[in-house]
Amino acid sequence: MTKAGTPDTSDPIALEPGERPTLKTIARLSGLAVPTVSRALADAPDIRKNTKERVRDIAKQIGYRPNRAGVRLRTGRTNVISIVMSTEHDMMNHTARLISSVASSLRGTQYHMIITPYFPDEDPMVPIRYIVETGSADGLIINQIEPNDPRVDYLIDHKFPFVTHGRTEACDRHAYFDYDNTSYGALAVKALAARGRKHIAMLAPPQNQTYAQNMIEGATRTAAEYGVRFSVIDGADAHQDNPVIEQAMIPLFERKDRPDGLIAPSIGGCVTMVSTVEHMGFVLEQDFDVVAKEAITFLRRFRSGILVVEEDIDQAGSFMARALMHRINAPTEPPMQELDRPNDSAWRSD
Repeated sequence: MTKAGTPDTSDPIALEPGERPTLKTIARLSGLAVPTVSRALADAPDIRKNTKERVRDIAKQIGYRPNRAGVRLRTGRTNVISIVMSTEHDMMNHTARLISSVASSLRGTQYHMIITPYFPDEDPMVPIRYIVETGSADGLIINQIEPNDPRVDYLIDHKFPFVTHGRTEACDRHAYFDYDNTSYGALAVKALAARGRKHIAMLAPPQNQTYAQNMIEGATRTAAEYGVRFSVIDGADAHQDNPVIEQAMIPLFERKDRPDGLIAPSIGGCVTMVSTVEHMGFVLEQDFDVVAKEAITFLRRFRSGILVVEEDIDQAGSFMARALMHRINAPTEPPMQELDRPNDSAWRSD
């Protein structure tokens, strides 16, 4: 013990044989009152930072885990945050990295993360209604956002804490993190035009989603400014399986007016486009160039000639975790919002 009666947490803390760590245990070891310990673990804004750190350090050392049933009875909360995501997402690029980032940001807090999946043929409102109606989580993170997203309207109407990965037309009313895909579309066209490409085609995400519309808007406007042709590839989108993308690429490159520049929103779509076109006999950096964005370092190891824009998914996950905890703990304060704008420094050179 220190002179102040608090434990020196640089040394392991020993519990009595068979003792189960509780809030009272932490209070005894820290010299604090049980309510103070509880509020420190809940990241209450009126508790000093060093007190929170001391309480969390003791809780970690003694292996304290809150009794969720008891927490819910006392507070009405579950200490659970759910990420609601479609199973069709590109696990190689965005989803796995996002989940890892959110989990890391919740580490050391009272919150436990769960994943609530839904299938492409399922109404995306089903998991949202279930969580809200059963109270099985304190807040949600959702993605694949549409401009007028019924999930967002429902959650706002029910005053249920949530954060979106993407923006809606009502984004001034809710917390969000978004990557500026309008700027990405513009950057991609500029880079291809700088290489002398005259006909640029994009494998777009599903066009009902906000980020697809933004990406197309930025590319279309910039193509007009630079006097190059721009089109969206018909018959496939970036969330579809490889054979679908291949079948859309082959007739496109069999035409005399085939594209000489390609834009992809993700790793999977980029790899499929490049491998399909190369199989047809075309050579990257000679017959065509490609711009893609990625969340993990992969594409330049696949083909060094690909022009790659980096998207920081770790930043997105960390921000959304903090923004959701803020919505849960301070629902009357303005929602946290952030837009990541890529610029010329976003190009990956490794």
